[in-house]
Amino acid sequence: MWEALEQTAWVKTLGSTGWMYSTVAVTHYLTMFWFIGSIAVVDLRVMGVAARRRGLAELAEQLFPWAWIGFALAVLSGFLMFATDAGDWAPDKVFHFKLAMIVVSAIFAFIVQRGARRWAQNPEIPQAAKIIALISLLLWIATILSASEIPALEGLG
Repeated sequence: MWEALEQTAWVKTLGSTGWMYSTVAVTHYLTMFWFIGSIAVVDLRVMGVAARRRGLAELAEQLFPWAWIGFALAVLSGFLMFATDAGDWAPDKVFHFKLAMIVVSAIFAFIVQRGARRWAQNPEIPQAAKIIALISLLLWIATILSASEIPALEGLG
């Protein structure tokens, strides 16, 4: 199945045209930084480390829509990159770990997004919220580090 995806005309064109593949790769990395950066600002605000003069609910409402747009673009561009070597990537256990890390990290980002308005109504942000935000931030850092090491560890990419 994955080899069939690799062999489709548009995927072959994408994989063999340097500027196309490079454009997709740059889009992938930029949108991941856009997404994770937006999430990180909110996480840091929940923890009381950054943007202390900004209201948490307002900051989250402003950043999360943009963050999820970045996430969608990162998923799309990531799929396009995956498609060019799908037969090699699909069975790779380390790649599966990366995907699992993304899912768990996105769940925590969603939890922070859903909790921000409620947490902002308290006189002080609850300690549990700060721990959730810290976990979210640490998960994204671990996701970035694991994803950046996959090609080196597996000889793929």
